[in-house]
Amino acid sequence: MAGGSGTGVAKEHPWEYLMASAFAATINYPLWRASATAQSGFRIAPVHIAGHAIPSGVAPYVYAFLPPYKGMLATVLGMTWARAAIFWGSDYGRDILRTGGWNDGFATVAPPLVVSTAVQCINMPLVRSTITLQNPQSHLRTVSASVQQIYNSHGVQGLWHGTSAGILKTVPKYITAVVVKDWMEQALPPADPLSKTYHQDRLWRSAAKSAMAGVAGAALTNPLDVIRNEMFKTNLGLAATVRHLQETEGYAFVYRGLGKNLIAVAIPVGCTIFFTDAMIQYSST
Repeated sequence: MAGGSGTGVAKEHPWEYLMASAFAATINYPLWRASATAQSGFRIAPVHIAGHAIPSGVAPYVYAFLPPYKGMLATVLGMTWARAAIFWGSDYGRDILRTGGWNDGFATVAPPLVVSTAVQCINMPLVRSTITLQNPQSHLRTVSASVQQIYNSHGVQGLWHGTSAGILKTVPKYITAVVVKDWMEQALPPADPLSKTYHQDRLWRSAAKSAMAGVAGAALTNPLDVIRNEMFKTNLGLAATVRHLQETEGYAFVYRGLGKNLIAVAIPVGCTIFFTDAMIQYSST
């Protein structure tokens, strides 16, 4: 990821991918919470600070920063291993496929397709249980209690309810982010090694690449985020959920929580890419 598509970078720096993902997941937890609440359509009670009501458009963000932080550790750990696996697996897989003679297009798209699909399937019970916890009206307080309620109400299959929408949302998001990241890596002019600001130039270059990749992935998949979260809330199937959203909100549902999603998805994805580049750069100097 760092410094270009040099073969072996991912293989040599797995811990940098993991640490960068952990850092990004930790600092972005409140943004994820705000997005999950908004896209699920959970009702948030009016928030007051110093006797003044917070505007409804800002309330989800304020609520996201306020305790109790239900499921925070599980959410952060889940996002950490998931993003680290996707980005490390995508970069390492690309290097292996290129070495094996596959063309660049296949080598770039196939790894995130396979890895992000596997990650989504493995992580789904954690994703559903942690999002369920964010409902302000819920009496549940722990991830284990949330998992138990889902299991008692809907059986084992209920823990993987929404996997189809989750895959449709997650896989294109990360494929888009990886493709844009690699394209920007090739399109941006390389930093001049002889420049006095070489290291700073590399970081600015990485920042531009990371921001573009994060925004592209987030904007593309917002409707699928809404569908998945609505499936969690109603326990309807994919087709029934889409019909329900169209009947109750029209096609406006595709924009539900878009602003919060752009922040909650673009920032952590972009941060993960940028922090990985920065950590690899630091460890290589």
